[in-house]
Amino acid sequence: MARGTAVVTGASSGIGAATARRLAAEGFDVVAAARRRDRLDELAASMPGIRAVTLDVTHPASIAALAADLDDIAVLVNNAGGAIGTESVADARPDDWRAMWESNVLGVVQVTQALLPALERGAGGHIVVTGSIAGHLVYEGGGGYTSAKHAVAAVVETLRLELNGRPVRVTEVAPGMVATEEFSLVRYRGDRAAADKVYAGVEAPLTADDIADCIAFAVTRPAHVNVDLLVVKPLAQAAPHKVHRTTTA
Repeated sequence: MARGTAVVTGASSGIGAATARRLAAEGFDVVAAARRRDRLDELAASMPGIRAVTLDVTHPASIAALAADLDDIAVLVNNAGGAIGTESVADARPDDWRAMWESNVLGVVQVTQALLPALERGAGGHIVVTGSIAGHLVYEGGGGYTSAKHAVAAVVETLRLELNGRPVRVTEVAPGMVATEEFSLVRYRGDRAAADKVYAGVEAPLTADDIADCIAFAVTRPAHVNVDLLVVKPLAQAAPHKVHRTTTA
C-alpha cells in the first residue's frame, strides 16, 4: 500500500534509522536525512523504499535544499537531536547547551517551517517529533537536555494549536530509556564504560525498533485520529530516577 513520502531526520543511526526502515516497510517512500551520508547510503541499500539525503538541521541552507527537492509530504519525523554531558547546572558548559538547543529545538522549528507547505498539500500531512520523558520531568545532571526537551514539548503543543483547522496532525513520541548504539556514548563524551553503566542490570530497556513501532502506529491511524502524546518507557523504568536493576554491575 503506497502511503506517500515520509521524511525522517537524524536517520543515520538509532531511532531514526529504525524509523526509516519501519516506515518503508509500512509502504512509505522514505527520505532518510542526516549528516553522515555513508551511513545513510548503507541504510538506503539495506531495503527498498529508502532514499538518502544529506541534511544538517542546524544549517538553513541544508534545510532549504531538502525542501526544494520535495513536493508533497505525508509524514515528517523530526528525530535529529541528542544529549551532551551530565554536568550540574552550576558546572554546565554553555557550548553544550547551545548545541543541544540548536539540534533538538531550533532544528525541529526550522525543518518544520521549511516542509510545512509540502505537508499541507494533497491529503494533508503528519508531523511527529521524537521528544523524551526528559521533556516532561527533570533530573539532576540533565539540565541542558531536559530544558531542550521541555522546549520541544512546548513547540509541539503550540504547533498543534496553531495548525488547528488545517490538514496536519502533530504528535510527540516521548521515550524513556532506549538502548541505542550512540545516545549515551555521545552524552558521556565517548566514555564507553560510563555509557554502558546506564543500562547495567536493566533486563529489557527499550530498543530503537520499539520507538519506530510507536511512530508507525501514530502515523497509520485514520486521518481524523491524532495521537497528541505517546509516552513509552520500559517496564523496568518508573521514572528517570527510578529504574529497577537486577544488578549494579
